[in-house]
Amino acid sequence: MASLILAGSEGGPGIRAAEEVLRAGGSALDAVEAGIRPVEADPAVRSVGLGGSPNLLGGMQCDSAIMEGAGRLSGAVAAVGNCLHVISLARQVMQRLPHVLLAGEGAERFARECGLATEPPLSHEAAKEHVKWLSGLGLDASGVEEPRPLAPLSWPGARPDIARGTTILLVRDGKGRMAGGTSTTGWAWKYPGRLGDSPVIGAGLYVDERYGAAACTHTGEMTIRAGTARLAVALLQQGHSVRDACRLALEDLRSLEGGYLGPVFLHLMSAAGEICVAANDLEGTVARYFAGEVGSVQECVPLRFP
Repeated sequence: MASLILAGSEGGPGIRAAEEVLRAGGSALDAVEAGIRPVEADPAVRSVGLGGSPNLLGGMQCDSAIMEGAGRLSGAVAAVGNCLHVISLARQVMQRLPHVLLAGEGAERFARECGLATEPPLSHEAAKEHVKWLSGLGLDASGVEEPRPLAPLSWPGARPDIARGTTILLVRDGKGRMAGGTSTTGWAWKYPGRLGDSPVIGAGLYVDERYGAAACTHTGEMTIRAGTARLAVALLQQGHSVRDACRLALEDLRSLEGGYLGPVFLHLMSAAGEICVAANDLEGTVARYFAGEVGSVQECVPLRFP
């Protein structure tokens, strides 16, 4: 059976590492972790790890999830400020704790226990852009201190051109095992404590190797409400093709009313190895992904289902 890789637009720097694991006979789970770690360490990727943007107060909040498709074991971390490789931390949650999701101070304490704690992964360039962003709002760092309300300041960042991508990686190895992972710093200059769908199993990530694996990027506020990743895999279970499953899952998002609505990219891989990536809106977004067998991963353009 051929080993397959599906990565979102930010995942390019990690594809070679994932391929090396698979060539050596490693598991899909190992390939997911190995493939996301280089992205987290790449300052050129502006929505993940070292290159990611801080929240409105200048604090880093990294989110991640990992899931294997045999037993649907999962681990996730959210709002972690002192760990660069949160994908590895999420895997440690899955393997060492009776829990699925850790957040905030508890996740940071666990990072120290695992030897994964670092200084907050904030690059010099991202810190400068945060200062520039505040300046554009007529503020400096002291201007966002309490008791000033931050809610009005959270809306200027809610635009398609503001960095909000997620690194996603879905893998099927040569034994048919499937796994997936996510890692992100979320929206640039978000309200402190905001979580998207990346650490939410069933919303931003879901893997069941009997049927397939799915992951979402961009507007997590929508996919959390709709359980989009889980729905896409359930549609495969019902016998739909990957294309139709993507179309139906994105159509489901159209029924949402109120709240913040925006673009969503859905990445889907069936257990049989069929791949589809589709979006409900490509305007103002980076429209690409990477997919294929080990050694022949190609850059591709998503479908659009209006």
